Amino acid sequence: MIPSHRIVLLGALCAISVLSGCGGINKAPAEADAEAKKFRSDPAAAQVYPYRNVTMGAGLPMPVTVDGKLAGNTGPNSYFKFDLPAGKHTFTLQGDKSSLDVDTGLGKSYYIWQEVKMGVLSGGSKLQLVSEEIGR
Repeated sequence: MIPSHRIVLLGALCAISVLSGCGGINKAPAEADAEAKKFRSDPAAAQVYPYRNVTMGAGLPMPVTVDGKLAGNTGPNSYFKFDLPAGKHTFTLQGDKSSLDVDTGLGKSYYIWQEVKMGVLSGGSKLQLVSEEIGR
């Protein structure tokens, strides 16, 4: 079992098993985690950090899409980082009706909290843009 702390995702790292129907989350090496947590800005791109800080729904990777394309998956207590060009982007959760529009700027960082919610038959989640102090 993957420990619920220090799980790190960099990029779209979901491995889906067709036979078992289970999803998996790959951890990035410790060096990549340390580099991403330096939070260095890139003047040529906006940096986005989707994260999930709870263990609820631990067995479920939750796909995050940007402008209709898969950006990556969060797992329990994890994040991933990617770059985007400046402009308006729509973040969604695959299979969920919630969405979040963010107007990104070059050289800036954005932290998107994936709030996991309990449901009667299955859980859900909601994306929320949070401040740098909260996101880090």
